[in-house]
Amino acid sequence: MRYLIVNADDFGLSPGVNEGIARSHEQGVVTSASLLVRYSGAVEAAAYGRAHPELSLGLHLDLGEWVHRRGKWQALYEVVPSDDRAAVAREARQQLARFRDLVGEDPTHIDSHQHVHRDEPARSVVSTIGLELEVPIRHLSGRVRYCGDYYGQTGKGEPYHEAISMDALLRVLAALPEGVTELACHPGLREDLETMYRVERVQEVSVLCDPAIRTAIARMGIHLCSFRALPGSG
Repeated sequence: MRYLIVNADDFGLSPGVNEGIARSHEQGVVTSASLLVRYSGAVEAAAYGRAHPELSLGLHLDLGEWVHRRGKWQALYEVVPSDDRAAVAREARQQLARFRDLVGEDPTHIDSHQHVHRDEPARSVVSTIGLELEVPIRHLSGRVRYCGDYYGQTGKGEPYHEAISMDALLRVLAALPEGVTELACHPGLREDLETMYRVERVQEVSVLCDPAIRTAIARMGIHLCSFRALPGSG
């Protein structure tokens, strides 16, 4: 059996991102989303999540953002120093508390902006929280395989829109292995934000909401699910 979670990152980043994720859930194949709690759009996003409990909401831990400029990665901002374990732990706990205040329950999964939790000390901090909550952590939980192939930029932040085309998504779906796979996406509308990933979001919405994608998923025998309703969790 092949199961697919389509998870939208950056929920709460802006009204346009919220609108794109909501549309991709209601009209498309998005089944889960990861909430950025530090932005003003988080209140609206959390309210949508409470009104649509079939959309699993996880914590999108935000410790900073880096951009590739003049041949190297540079910090656009840092919430706390990424090498300060105590500061990272405090910030992670504060963002978890904020998530609980907004949503009214624990996250169904945990990941992070630009995957910062793959490296120490965030890795250990997030692993501890995941064990406490008994929820999957992106990259670190063997039960759910992560797929980041549906992304419209290269590893250096250069445009790569072919990767978020209809054909590209169909190839990703055809190649899914058995078990549970999380496919990350970044839908959004109205380009109302300053970020390295902006114009690509509108294209993602168009593809994710195309009826041909849901038809292909059914034809391939893939079962859509969410982090809230993982196979075997009940």
